[in-house]
Amino acid sequence: MILAIAYDTLAQIGNPTPEAPPVSDEILRLVRYLTWFVLLSGVCAIVYAGGRFAWEKWTGGGLESPKMVAGAMIGGVIATSAGTIMNAVIGS
Repeated sequence: MILAIAYDTLAQIGNPTPEAPPVSDEILRLVRYLTWFVLLSGVCAIVYAGGRFAWEKWTGGGLESPKMVAGAMIGGVIATSAGTIMNAVIGS
């Protein structure tokens, strides 16, 4: 009896249509700018690490730059796949 009343009450509630927040365009623009900044900084990090790697090979110093290259590449993979991961989690 109670379940039937609850079902009848819940059945009267409509299914609302989703609506974007008022400032969603500006937020999406900011996210696009941040995406470009992350990609640009990753490319700069790989170029810098490659130049440092060449300098270390030329001067015969210790090789620390392969770690930098690996770190920049792993960071780039994580940064570029973040959108795909969020789409999979959110389901949009």
